[in-house]
Amino acid sequence: MKRFWMLLLAACLPQVANADEALWAKLKAGGNVVLMRHASTEGGLGDPPGFKLGNCATQRNLSEAGREEARRLGRQFKFRAVNLSTARSSQWCRCQETARLAFGEEPEPWPLLNSLNANPDREIDLITEVEALAAKVKPPYNAVLVTHNFNIQALTGISPATAEIIIVRGAGGKLEVVGRIPPSQ
Repeated sequence: MKRFWMLLLAACLPQVANADEALWAKLKAGGNVVLMRHASTEGGLGDPPGFKLGNCATQRNLSEAGREEARRLGRQFKFRAVNLSTARSSQWCRCQETARLAFGEEPEPWPLLNSLNANPDREIDLITEVEALAAKVKPPYNAVLVTHNFNIQALTGISPATAEIIIVRGAGGKLEVVGRIPPSQ
C-alpha cells in the first residue's frame, strides 16, 4: 500500500512543477498585478499598544525568517527575469521592508494598501483603485503591491499565508485571479 501512495505522489509531482512553471511563465509575459502579503513577523497578532505608522520601533516587524523569505522570493523573480514596472507598499514597516528586500528598491508608499483591519471603510476605494491599476499594467511588465491579509482577501476572496503571492490581472474592469505562489521554502 505504501508503494501505491509513493507512485501516486510521483505521478502528481511533475504536474505540480509544470503548473508552477506555467504560472512563472505568465508572470514573465507580464500584464499582471502581484499581490504579496508581507513576510513573516515577530510573534503576536496586530501591532503593540502605542503603534505609530511612521515609527517602526512601535510596530510588529519582520522576523529574521521573514527577511529571508523576502530575499528568497526576490531571487526567484530575478532568476526568472520577471519585469516590474512599479512596486508599491502599505506604509507599515513590515510591508515596506518586505518590498525592499524582495524587489531591491524603495517601494512607493500607497496609503490605500494600509491594513483594512485598521480602516475597513476604505475597502471599496482599494478595490476600485487596484482594478484601475490592473487595467493599465501592460506586458512585459507587472505591478507589485505588498500589503496585508485583509486587503488581499478583500480584493480576491483569498486569505494568503505570509509571503504568499496572489497574481491577478484586469478582466473586464474586475480582477481575475491568475494563480498563487506559495511562500518559497
